[in-house]
This record gives sequence, C-alpha cells and structure tokens, in this order.
Amino acid sequence: MSNSAVSVENVWKYFRLYHEKNQYLKSTLLRGRRARYDEFWALKGVDFEIPFGSTFGIIGSNGSGKSTLLKCLAGILSPDKGSVSCNGRMAALLELGAGFHPDLSGRENIYLNGAILGMTRSEIDRKLEEIIDFSGLEKFVDTPVKNYSSGMVVRLGFAVATNVDPEILIIDEVLAVGDESFQHRCHEKIESFRQEGRTIILVSHGLMQVAQLCSTVAWLEKGVIQEIGPSYEVIGKYAGQSHDAAPKIEGEIGERWGSHEAEITRAEFVNADGVPVHVLKTGEPISLQIDYTAHMPIKEPVFGIRFTHLHGTNVWGSNTKRMGFQPATLNNSGTITLNIPELPILAGTYDLTVALTDQHETYEYDHWERRVRFDVVQYNSFDEGLIQIEANWQ
Repeated sequence: MSNSAVSVENVWKYFRLYHEKNQYLKSTLLRGRRARYDEFWALKGVDFEIPFGSTFGIIGSNGSGKSTLLKCLAGILSPDKGSVSCNGRMAALLELGAGFHPDLSGRENIYLNGAILGMTRSEIDRKLEEIIDFSGLEKFVDTPVKNYSSGMVVRLGFAVATNVDPEILIIDEVLAVGDESFQHRCHEKIESFRQEGRTIILVSHGLMQVAQLCSTVAWLEKGVIQEIGPSYEVIGKYAGQSHDAAPKIEGEIGERWGSHEAEITRAEFVNADGVPVHVLKTGEPISLQIDYTAHMPIKEPVFGIRFTHLHGTNVWGSNTKRMGFQPATLNNSGTITLNIPELPILAGTYDLTVALTDQHETYEYDHWERRVRFDVVQYNSFDEGLIQIEANWQ
C-alpha cells in the first residue's frame, strides 16, 4: 500500500434501471408498491494498483464503466462492494463545467471551483493570474460562464485543477475537447507533473493520446478489467478486438470488379509468426499475404496494392512488376506475400486495395477497391503526417 497512490480492491458498483416511474407519492400509494427495476452492475470486481508518479490510462468502449470507475476514485460514488484508497491530494476533471455556476463570471468561478477542490482563498489569490494565463481567457474572465463555449469551460476547469498542486490528477475525456494550442499546453503540464513525480489517471477514446502520455493502461469492458499492461500492448489488443467486433459485409467498404478468370480470395496482414493482425505498428515489420485462385492458367500476372488514408489520400501504391518481381504462371490456388521490413506509415486508419491484372496492367482479372480496413499506431515517435521519414540533424 505504501508504494501505491491509488489502490482499487474488488470494486463492484450497481445502478437501478427502472421500468416505470412513480412521479408522485399518490401513485406509489395507489400501486401499493415501489416502481419495478433491474440491477445493472457497472463495475464487476475491478482490481488494480497505481504506483506513485505513474501515468495510468483507462480505455474501453462506451458504457464499459470508465466514468463510473473514476467517480469511485474521486469519491463522488461509493462502491457497493470492495474498497478504493487514494493517498494524496486529488483533483478531478470528470465533466464539462463540473463545479461551475453559469451565472457567475470566469473569475468568480475560479474561486468557487478552487474552493470545491480544497484551495483556500489566499492560495487562489496567489495563483489567480497563473490560472487565467494558462486558460488563455484573459479577455473573457469577467464574462458569465454561460456565454463560454465548451472548449473555454474545459480550459478554465483544467487551469484550476492543475493549479491545485494535486498529488493525484484524474482526467476524463477533457483533453479531446480543447483546440491544438490548448492540448499542447495540457501535454506540457502533464509532462511537468510526471517529472515532478505526481500521479495521473487519464481516460480517453483518443488511443494515440493515451499511448503517448501513459506508461500503463487498463482495458475495461462491460465493467470487467480485460487486461492491464504496457500501453501499446494493451491498446493494440483493444483496437484489434474493436476491429473484429465491427460488422463486416463483403463489398460494403469498397467496390469489386474484374473478369474473375482469376480471383483474390484473401488479403490479410500477418506478423512474423504468421498470426493475422489488424493493428499495425509504425517502424515494425509486417507482411501482407494475398491468396488467389486461378480458374485458367494466367501467364505473367501482376499483383498490385495501394494504401489509402481514411480521408481519401493515397499514401502508397505499387505492384510486382514495378518492384521487379515476376510471379510464375498461376495455376489453381496459391499465396503471394509482400514483406515490409519497417512500416513507414504513421498513426491513422487506412484502406488496402488489392488487384490482379495481366502483364500490361490494363486487363483486370480481379480488382477489390478498399478490400481491408486497418489501423496503424506509433510509438517512440511523435512525428506528424502520413509517413515517417528516416532522417537526422547535423
């Protein structure tokens, strides 16, 4: 316990889902009973510990229990079973505008929110200018908060919470709301907290943001911890599971055409062990296996592929002919493999197009536009754009 900033032991939490509503005491008396309900367990036996000074991420699909868990950590909700222990001064950013009064100005809400977070008036006086400066709302600080945009509210809330000098900071989806400049300042602030040895708990659907900020990640699904471990390993498994769970209908992503004298029957990425993967990693080796069936002998065939970003930008396209590889005459069924020693594509979602043509690349036996959708994650790299270019400064 002495080495843990947060300890969660076998936590269970349920809510009542009512089938009917007794709006008045009279209706309750006439019915002679309370409204019927079911018990919904949002958390089921959640266990983990967060060491002091670590940045801990929590991921999962909508309705998995992430926000309920954070509210238990912050003391807003009490577990029905199990226990939560937090050692240190805590600040939590759980919802937009939580603790703000819409009719009060930004300045007045700084004092109100600071008091809720445990700051004295003298502490707020000392840090007032720093809070306003960090939020970037100098021109609007004396304007009622009800006139603020959601992004402005988040900036003000984050500025207050991070200036409480918390030993434990809880952030729920807040960083995804601000603009680029604000997110950059948030990342700098979080990095300074990490260097100072403070504990940060972050919940976000932005997987790359979690991967870059957090060293350890817990994957929560339907109230149950699926896995806890290094961020990129857990995020990779979660993204792969989400990809597999998505409904897939042949031809739904892209169109298919061709003479079908020869057909592409499968196109799949595999790792070094030959195991299919749907989440690729920047800079790591990957192979693309394409299965085919030829209904007649196909001489001098050309296999082609193209990677296209989800937004429609063509990232890379090539084929066996351009790369100086001539497959043998196709008979019956077989597999052709494209090996990529170091994937240069940066984080994002991409579509794979595969095609099989004659030697002149004009007659198409089978062309499947956007046959496979896949995700790429990056680590040990903060480059931006679509590709990673090997370079050095001198």
